[in-house]
Amino acid sequence: MGHVIGIDLGTTYSAVAVVNEAGIPEILPNSEGKNTTPSVVLFPETDSIDEPLVGEMAKRTAASSPADVVAFVKRQMGNPDYRFTSTNGNSYSAEEISAIILKKLKADAEMALGEEVTDAVITVPAYFDDARRVATKQAGRIAGFNVLRVLNEPTAAAISYGMSNDTTGCVLVYDLGGGTFDVTIMDIDGGRFDVLSTDGDRNLGGFDFDNRIIEECIAQMEMQGAGQNLNTDDELIASMREKAELAKISLSNVKQANIIIPYNGKQFRLKITREHFEEITRDLLNRTHDMVEEALVAAQKTWSDIDRVLLIGGSTRMPMVRDMMERKSGKHFELNVNPDEAVALGAAIQAALCKQEKGRGTSTNACDNSALIPAPSSLTMPIIVSDITSQALGVIMLDSVTEEEKNFVIIPRNAKIPAKGNTSGSTVVDNQHSINVRVTQGEEQDVRYCVVIGSKEIPIPPYPKGAPLTISYAYDIDQTVYVEVFDDTAHCSLGTFEVDRVLNMSEEEVSQAITKIDDMDIT
Repeated sequence: MGHVIGIDLGTTYSAVAVVNEAGIPEILPNSEGKNTTPSVVLFPETDSIDEPLVGEMAKRTAASSPADVVAFVKRQMGNPDYRFTSTNGNSYSAEEISAIILKKLKADAEMALGEEVTDAVITVPAYFDDARRVATKQAGRIAGFNVLRVLNEPTAAAISYGMSNDTTGCVLVYDLGGGTFDVTIMDIDGGRFDVLSTDGDRNLGGFDFDNRIIEECIAQMEMQGAGQNLNTDDELIASMREKAELAKISLSNVKQANIIIPYNGKQFRLKITREHFEEITRDLLNRTHDMVEEALVAAQKTWSDIDRVLLIGGSTRMPMVRDMMERKSGKHFELNVNPDEAVALGAAIQAALCKQEKGRGTSTNACDNSALIPAPSSLTMPIIVSDITSQALGVIMLDSVTEEEKNFVIIPRNAKIPAKGNTSGSTVVDNQHSINVRVTQGEEQDVRYCVVIGSKEIPIPPYPKGAPLTISYAYDIDQTVYVEVFDDTAHCSLGTFEVDRVLNMSEEEVSQAITKIDDMDIT
């Protein structure tokens, strides 16, 4: 069995790592010699067949050809309505775009290792829901990977840090990346990683901070006579986005950033100070603070219980992030953690552990969230990872008092995985012939604020109204939900099913996508 790799599939940048022959996790450089690859895809104009370009060159082209470039596709994972259409008229789902990025990462890893790579662990934000996790796994399959596990990014970073520092204590991982935010609190005891709580926002990241700089640039340009409605000019916005990102990075080191925007034959000279940048993004930072506090409450911890704070994700380099977290926690940060690489390194460790277990053939659950697995050769302790659910799972039923449909939570958010739960219901009319079990995701009782991730019609005997039923859920380490409807009158099971998520690609669609992407020349 050859090398297995860990992949941090990021919103703005991706990274790949492997555990080397000495048992040390290391980043694999891409074909350009860089440790990270922009998660950007360019579809240049061709005669007929799309030949996508992934990485730095695609990112540089975004300003001049915004209609041909796809970026930030991670935010669309699990969205069945998303489509990108190339100039050749070919349509792509978010999973297919992500698969193109993954296929490029796969080719670069194979070049670096000198052999074919098929097995991988891919990371996702801890607050990704089930549809997005499944979509990520499907993207990996489409790219030609056997996805050993979809691993939470904060957990991966903690594994990387914990295994290299022999850590013990309660750790808070603050993960502000290019497009998503997560906070995870876990207890680490040697090689045991016990996740206590997680919170986050899949639509909050460096992208949103960049948007505030773009808005400021537009305002300054309009004041300098550039005209109105500049935000409708796609090429201008694409050019601004690149400069806004550079300005944001610059403001981490200097007090003022100068931006030059060419537009309609003129050069507009703009400036933004760090102080003003922090002022116009304070609400975004406060949102992360509120979620940190909520995670502490959910974990039943206070700041005094936190032993270490890990900052991961490139956006944590902003001084205001570090200032806020240091002020709130009263602690200094671990400066030996590379925010751009920690996640991929942790994923590589997990992948190596899966490889060892697979090689021995002693378990079919080598990557279980609660599996005990011997560590790579240079690591002296086993690893046990105990993870939690990031979203609540429930069922829609009639409320017996109001007779209105409500969402009844069966497995709460932050429940230990694997998780089980049940709730009681009853028939609503005489001689009811079936029950429609609608599996939901979300904590709100109001069904308008929940997402139905799957449903199934289960036949039932013709009982009088009010006949009792029990609906049970089991949620396993692969994020699969199993449902059983139990007849409390006859004391027997009426049916069981595995939730077939309506928001994800079907097996037939995945097979078609595999053929479609496999035929492409991706560079």
